[in-house]
Amino acid sequence: MKAIMFIVKRKILVGLMTVLIILLGCYSVFKLDKELLPNIKMDGAYVEISAGEMAAVEIERTITTPLEQKLKGLNGVEEIQSTSSIGRSTLLINFKRGKGDEMYKEVESISNSLKGSVSGITEVHSGQYGTSQNYEFFMDISNGNMEEMTDFAKNVLEPRLEALKEVRDVALVGTVEREVSIEFNREKMAKHSLDVTQVIGALQNVNTEATLGELNNDKDSPSIRWNTKLENVNDVKNIKIPTSNGNILLNDIAKVSVQPLENSSYVWKNGSKDFILVQVGRSSEVTQIDMADAVRAEIENIRKENLIHGFELNEMVAQADYVKDSIDGVTDNILVGGIIAVAVLLLFLRNLRATFIIGISIPTSVLLTFLTIWLLDYSFNIITLIGLGLGIGMMVDSSIVILESIYKKREQGLSKFDAVIEGTKEVSSAVIASMLTTIVVFLPIGLVQGEMAQFMVILSTVVAITLIASVIVAFTIIPALSEKLLKLRQPKKRRKEGPLLRSYNGVVAWTIRKKRRSLAIITAFILMFVGSLFLVNKIPTNIMPDMLNRYSELMITLEPGLSNKDKEEIVHKINDKLQSIEDVETNYVMDNGGMFYTIINMTKGDDIVLPQKEVNEQIMSSLRDLRETSPIDHVQSAMDEGGGSPVQVNIKGESFEQLQQISNDFMNELESIEGIVDSKSSMKRTSQAQVIQLKEKEIEKAGLSPIQIKQFIEQAFLQMPVGEITLEDENIPLNVKWDEKTSKKSDLLDLKIPLPNGEKKLSSFIDLKTIETPNEIRHTDGDRFLSINADIEGKDLGTINRDVQKLIKDFNTPDGYTITVAGDLEEQQALMKDLLFVFAIALFLVYLVMAVQFNHLGHPLIVMSVIPMTIVGVILGLFFTQMELNLMSGIGIVMLIGIVLNNAILLIDRTNQLRKDGYSIEEALVAAGKDRIRPIFMTTLTTAGGMLPLALASGTSGNYQAPMATAIICGLMFATFITLLLVPATYRLFSFSRVSVERVKVKEKRKKLKVSVTPDNVG
Repeated sequence: MKAIMFIVKRKILVGLMTVLIILLGCYSVFKLDKELLPNIKMDGAYVEISAGEMAAVEIERTITTPLEQKLKGLNGVEEIQSTSSIGRSTLLINFKRGKGDEMYKEVESISNSLKGSVSGITEVHSGQYGTSQNYEFFMDISNGNMEEMTDFAKNVLEPRLEALKEVRDVALVGTVEREVSIEFNREKMAKHSLDVTQVIGALQNVNTEATLGELNNDKDSPSIRWNTKLENVNDVKNIKIPTSNGNILLNDIAKVSVQPLENSSYVWKNGSKDFILVQVGRSSEVTQIDMADAVRAEIENIRKENLIHGFELNEMVAQADYVKDSIDGVTDNILVGGIIAVAVLLLFLRNLRATFIIGISIPTSVLLTFLTIWLLDYSFNIITLIGLGLGIGMMVDSSIVILESIYKKREQGLSKFDAVIEGTKEVSSAVIASMLTTIVVFLPIGLVQGEMAQFMVILSTVVAITLIASVIVAFTIIPALSEKLLKLRQPKKRRKEGPLLRSYNGVVAWTIRKKRRSLAIITAFILMFVGSLFLVNKIPTNIMPDMLNRYSELMITLEPGLSNKDKEEIVHKINDKLQSIEDVETNYVMDNGGMFYTIINMTKGDDIVLPQKEVNEQIMSSLRDLRETSPIDHVQSAMDEGGGSPVQVNIKGESFEQLQQISNDFMNELESIEGIVDSKSSMKRTSQAQVIQLKEKEIEKAGLSPIQIKQFIEQAFLQMPVGEITLEDENIPLNVKWDEKTSKKSDLLDLKIPLPNGEKKLSSFIDLKTIETPNEIRHTDGDRFLSINADIEGKDLGTINRDVQKLIKDFNTPDGYTITVAGDLEEQQALMKDLLFVFAIALFLVYLVMAVQFNHLGHPLIVMSVIPMTIVGVILGLFFTQMELNLMSGIGIVMLIGIVLNNAILLIDRTNQLRKDGYSIEEALVAAGKDRIRPIFMTTLTTAGGMLPLALASGTSGNYQAPMATAIICGLMFATFITLLLVPATYRLFSFSRVSVERVKVKEKRKKLKVSVTPDNVG
């Protein structure tokens, strides 16, 4: 223990280093970024392309397939999944590991180039998968005139917010956009013998700006500029169009006017698109909280200037609020934990100086943790805060154990210096082993494949940092301050052992006197464990707890192949259901292709009528009822995982008709499997398409070619941009179209084609044949496929998987068509294998650390025997409080196992020390329990007390962390009982004394089994 002696003798060094840590720690707290999730970029990207009302087959032919072919040629693309639906193409691209950033730039460039090369595309949006979001603060402008709201959004709100240094940019969705509409009159065009392509060419040539050359020999080499840019609507009307009889004005053959564009917004508020969505992105140099504060302050200034009138500006969602609530929760946890630790020390040690020492160590450990997190370039986020919550619960344990050991040595009469050295030495190996066993539990988590592993690595690192920081403080500050400050309160007379300690000694002595009694105790605990498992089904379960912040996010999965009109109808039905629920204020529905992302805001403060849990239940119940009458597949909370069908089978092939036939035959056989219910095909919905059939003889007789017929039909549906014009500092598109739309079959067939000897109707040259085409077409790596989804009932996933695999093997498919299993059947099995492997590695590492610590292969198994028994307390606690068994309570169980192992290690380590000093097994177990009961109770009460406010709290953070706190408190109380009784019983049962003692001497020793040491203040 030369290091401890050095630390105790160099108190000035320790003191100055502590001051430095406190200063740097305080600085790092202010510099740490604060965000909802850590900024993680993943090896994948998405591309979403909008194209009005274009049919799915046309989307596939002109957009999806060409884009897939370009992307497949990139070195680094592993897989491409695509969906072509009415007016939308969506591609999901997976990259090779570690190539996400590099490959996304190429994907973005290729996808953006489509907009200029493919007519009909209205918007191209791409992004890389990751946790960072472009926008983190959302508002809406509503309940007013759209023109006035657009003017306010563009000319007041957007420029003023973007002027803030905390704001990167502001995006507006749903504003009134305008176009200069040029509507050609067919009759007037025919009168002047004009072709539409000729007129479009003239328009594009007029509206140009270019540099034509330079006068190099003149002074300053001036450039020669050509500028015929259009400046107003009259300029457009007066464009000269050349004809065989001279120039005419555009206004003579077309109607030119400024028109509002159709609202292409993908967001509805309370069933209406008549509002503007405002999205605010933050600068990289500031936190989400800083940005939210700055935006709110500027909005308040705008209100004071009375610039908001005739409409409303409402705040929708601010991620900063969740971040702030989480940080406040951890801060409160640290403060309460510190106060409880101080109270526990005063109760057990009754020494103000000892309390002061712990009071110094707690903030030092916390600030050292924050400093390390900052140096690693981590941020305050949900993941790091969960890690801090796990670590802080155990942060003071090491300090308490070492301080209590030093205090005990002082009680036994050692000098200050010797008490510090001997006390620290006695528990040093146990403290280090306790820290390592907790850390190694998290190490194998990084072996889990997939993006979730990145989150787990951050969580594990933060837990490790917290524990290492606490141990460093425990081995430096505690010994240094104890040698200088710790003084004993001199007792007036020798005190007797308290009733609690006497009772415990008696119970342990009785238990370990005979092995059959130890076996009986172990059996009783096993029966308790088995019995508690019957209560698991009576505990509420969920993936994540609701934060109960009067706000809810839902994902509504739609049936495949819906048109935009179908979606509009569903949105209105969703709004009607939600508006009928008391306490629902507003709802926002965002169209994400095959799924509606829905945000629901509820009443707050004095307007609350029902608790949120009841409101949530009513929302889910009413929306799920819609599945009976609307094409809705599934409704779930955004925090829930899964929600899809557990059985998914993909059928690959080229022909739609053949795919449909195979899927019908396969579904009939699939439904015959016991346990398969509610099977559906992704090609359920179709739309009518008209296939052109040429009358080749008539075409040839009229002196035409098929290409001319095709061009004429394309021109019949003319609607395209031909440039831009700047009006009132705003770029407005120039769009050309016909004044009469070709919207019906008869309209198309009645169109007249000009011929050298007159005109003939289009119906003279073509016929139209009606066929059914799918509303949704899916590809995997460029190959068409159809999905069959099904639910399971009454059987487990493994059994169903084997039956489905057998059916696929026996099913005959035509050449060029394949059937494969996908979805949960594969993913869940792969994930389960990973998790089992990780759990096995974690247990082995825990065993390895303890085996090295005890230098014994059997003792680690004794310590680990308490792990399954700890669950009994958790189950009982969740059952009686009816708290949910969810991810947060699961994290609490992981933390609980670490604490329980720490207590068991303390007990076994002390037992082994006493046995080396010549004690028998029975004597060592009783004496070890007597020595360690005080630090075990102190660490237990410190941790449980620190969690108590969370278990009792209500509201956002309370409900979120209450299941974790309940699991820890109840499990910990039961675990203390386990450690102090089950561990001695197990140790006695599986240990053998190395010395043989005569029966008479054993009887005498049993009478003297009460070890005479200075009493602990317990009981």
